[in-house]
Amino acid sequence: MERYVKISKKDFYKWVDSLKKHGKVYAPKRKENTHVFRPIKDSSELDLNYISTILPPKKYYFPQKESLLKFSIKPFETAKAIQKFEEFVLFGVHTCDLAGIQCMDVVFREDPLDPNYINRKDRMTTVGIECLKPCDKHASCVSMGNHVPRGGYDIMLTEIKGSYIIHLNSQKGEDILQGHSYIKKCTQADRNLLDSLRKNKERVFKEEFIGQLTEVYTVFSKLSESGVWDDVGKRCVGCGNCTTVCPTCYCFDVKDELDLNLNDGLRYRWWNSCQMDDFARVAGGEDFRPGRVSRQRHRYYRKFKYPIDKFNRYFCTGCGRCSRTCMAKINLTETVNDLIKEHRNVSIGI
Repeated sequence: MERYVKISKKDFYKWVDSLKKHGKVYAPKRKENTHVFRPIKDSSELDLNYISTILPPKKYYFPQKESLLKFSIKPFETAKAIQKFEEFVLFGVHTCDLAGIQCMDVVFREDPLDPNYINRKDRMTTVGIECLKPCDKHASCVSMGNHVPRGGYDIMLTEIKGSYIIHLNSQKGEDILQGHSYIKKCTQADRNLLDSLRKNKERVFKEEFIGQLTEVYTVFSKLSESGVWDDVGKRCVGCGNCTTVCPTCYCFDVKDELDLNLNDGLRYRWWNSCQMDDFARVAGGEDFRPGRVSRQRHRYYRKFKYPIDKFNRYFCTGCGRCSRTCMAKINLTETVNDLIKEHRNVSIGI
């Protein structure tokens, strides 16, 4: 199949309904005045005109709570890992969340491999939707380079003049388009329209950071003791919202729960957060990251410094969720820009 094809809007929802044969479909649905990723029964529930959902679609390939194995004490016996993996389609994913998927892949495919994550991801087909306008003041997707498609999807949809241009990026993408006569080849005129749209996006989408990412990395290399962290830490209320909604936070805790017979049990993992008071506390009460100043600083460094050193990749996708959900109104873009300003003032001796 051609790498670029198109589908008219009148046939689009027919195609969406056909995806059920490829597995359960999760897509953005309206919920009161916001949107959430939920299972959809038919295309009428789909709403692609949305600002980033409350939780990222990460919850489907890295669940908030996940059973790992069953065990018994007498006789001691550990069952095989619980496997309940099903084919599913993640539909209408913004480019910032696609960047989040790529970040998670880097982490969980590193040795030692995480089998649950990989098995679930291998059964997932990802359909992206290209944003044609900025979400809101909280997003920083332009500065992070995630306002345009940069991989992480099986197919990408771009809405253009009564149609969707579709970029095929994998065999899975081809599979969910096969057998539909209303999927047409793209003409050169269609490709020209796509190129024109991308050019126009350069005028519509504006940089949110006052410096380039190379400068941002330098800032984080030099300002670990900045007064900006004191301000952010004093404002933080320790709710953990910022890490809960982040598409690239992957910390988890593992717990064993015994049944009432006190012999059989279940081991599971669940999302944890570096913003919680006890996260870095060890036996004896020692805390390696005491106080909200150090915890907030650590959160930022886990997006702009540490993953660059380890994976050569920024782990902030620019989605803006942390700023939207922060009870203390801490804005990531403002924090980064304050650090850049301080670094520049120090450099010129102010």
